[in-house]
Amino acid sequence: MTDRSLWSYKEIAAHIRVQPDTVRSYRKHGLLPPPDHVENGKPYWYADTVRAWVAKRPGNRGRRE
Repeated sequence: MTDRSLWSYKEIAAHIRVQPDTVRSYRKHGLLPPPDHVENGKPYWYADTVRAWVAKRPGNRGRRE
């Protein structure tokens, strides 16, 4: 099943248990995938995009959701 809900920095941060500013820093340094959608200048990612990124990111060490 595809999860097409859109996540902001806040939802991504909650998912990976960091502060939203950390997620902004990841994007600034090219560590976050490009946003799937931009609305009024604010980036959003599909939940599936974030989950795929989390599964591939270094240091994941097999964490489960």
